[in-house]
Amino acid sequence: MAVTTRWTWNEERSFQKLLGNVSLRLLYKSSVHGDDIAEMQNRCRCQGSTITVIYHSDSIFGIFMLGHSSEMSKSFIEPNASFFFSLQKDETMEMKSVFLNSTVTSNSKSLIFNFSSYDNKYLSLNFSKRCINIPRSLKEKLRAKSDSNFSKKGGIMFLEAELRPKSDSDSPYLECEVFRVEGIKDETGYINRITRATQHRNSLLADVRAYSPFANLVSEIRILLLGPVGSGKSSFFNSVKSIFQGHLTRQAIVGSDVTSITEQFSPHKPITPKHPTFITSPSLKDRIHCVAFVFDINSMDNLSSKMMVKFKQIQREVINCGVAQVALLTKVKNCNEVLQDNFLKMNKAMISQSQIQNANRRLGIPLSRILVVENYASEREMDLLKDILILSALKQMFQAADDFLEDLHLE
Repeated sequence: MAVTTRWTWNEERSFQKLLGNVSLRLLYKSSVHGDDIAEMQNRCRCQGSTITVIYHSDSIFGIFMLGHSSEMSKSFIEPNASFFFSLQKDETMEMKSVFLNSTVTSNSKSLIFNFSSYDNKYLSLNFSKRCINIPRSLKEKLRAKSDSNFSKKGGIMFLEAELRPKSDSDSPYLECEVFRVEGIKDETGYINRITRATQHRNSLLADVRAYSPFANLVSEIRILLLGPVGSGKSSFFNSVKSIFQGHLTRQAIVGSDVTSITEQFSPHKPITPKHPTFITSPSLKDRIHCVAFVFDINSMDNLSSKMMVKFKQIQREVINCGVAQVALLTKVKNCNEVLQDNFLKMNKAMISQSQIQNANRRLGIPLSRILVVENYASEREMDLLKDILILSALKQMFQAADDFLEDLHLE
């Protein structure tokens, strides 16, 4: 009879998205092969990179280890060779991960993960007792790390939030499985980039979720997306919402008809004081706080003179009103290459591109206010690197709106 994993399809896909295009092969299952660490090691020896998954009552967590288990004592001392992850038991099943250097040792009963960067704290998996042990001192150390650098729902909070050990006592687990990870690049630098990118993405999302407008002058920010037909306005809206919901959504209809699929305003019926919703003297909360001019980065040279005249006219009105403005360039084709090189310096890397420089010359918008994204369009799965660009753009829009509010506050 075939041995099957306890992982659901969605849970497995969440981990695969973290590491890229990989496949998993089940090597060991404690309820089938027995709670025997020697049996586990025999089945996993010389199998390449593995992932050990522990199923807890309300969570799934584990460790990815790069390299062969027979080389454990040597390989896992090297930096960037392993990382912990957790899978929260919510409706999105979103992967939360953190990179932690560790060494792995074992005895006849336990598998022990030691974190040298945390004053030699360790986490042990006891097979004979079917339990996991996290010393209270380590839990507090990790909790302090979470509170300072990550949101309460992200980062490494799972070690404190899910297991909740009140002391050094053991916490029972339901199952332990080990998989061989096939198709992953066998280099520590790749793992380092992926785990750092995941942390960066989670940090950006936490910042955006925690955002509040400058000095609480308004309860929410109003951002107006303006751009030619098919430039990506609706796709950006859908992309942002998808990130917050944890799955792809298509609330705003996307298309490229002769006229725009999405009309915030009708070009044939300008808003006048006679319009039923016209506000003669809008309060600050009713005003636009940031205008994002949306353009397809690949079509900047093909913008008609008529379109440029219209853009310049609107831009003058925006400037006269003192409203913040940014340029949002969509459909970036090489964002993966740039982000893989160094996502933390992606803006600097992007600015060096001729397309960004061209947009700066044509639009007259400072380089620091030119944002680049690759929206979700026909994809079926979320993408880590796209999330980083989209969240970074949204965060910078918030900053532009805050600059506008701060200027009003000073006046």
